[in-house]
Amino acid sequence: MPSAKGCSWDQVPWWRRRTTVIVADMSAVLAYLAAAVVAAWGLAHAVPTRQVIAGFEPISADNRRVVVQEWLAEAFSMWGIAAMVVAATAAGGSAGDVRAWVYRVAAVLLVALGVLTAVTGARTPVVWFKVCPVVMAAAAVLLLMASAG
Repeated sequence: MPSAKGCSWDQVPWWRRRTTVIVADMSAVLAYLAAAVVAAWGLAHAVPTRQVIAGFEPISADNRRVVVQEWLAEAFSMWGIAAMVVAATAAGGSAGDVRAWVYRVAAVLLVALGVLTAVTGARTPVVWFKVCPVVMAAAAVLLLMASAG
């Protein structure tokens, strides 16, 4: 670190480079964390699908298929978002602007999914539907923070 004896921060090139590396590393950590949260939440959707469908009984075979499709579609959406964020982060390189926009678009999609859940499933007494918008918002915040780095 530069001392206070007449040395300005502009005269210490390695300090600026190190700060940039730390910010880039933190951005990657936040992005990977968001991807892990979203992927895990997608798994939390896929695993209990049978129990969820059983909760709708009696239900016709066609309606069962539609509910299974929609339930798994949200899980696949979350896995796709997580995979996209991981791929953009791992690619790294000099395309920081592209990576930032991938994070921002993923964050908007997560907020949209959270809002959809808030106005539909979260209005039921099922606790997991009430938690979902919070999880989606938290992951979106992590991605927006990562996009700033």
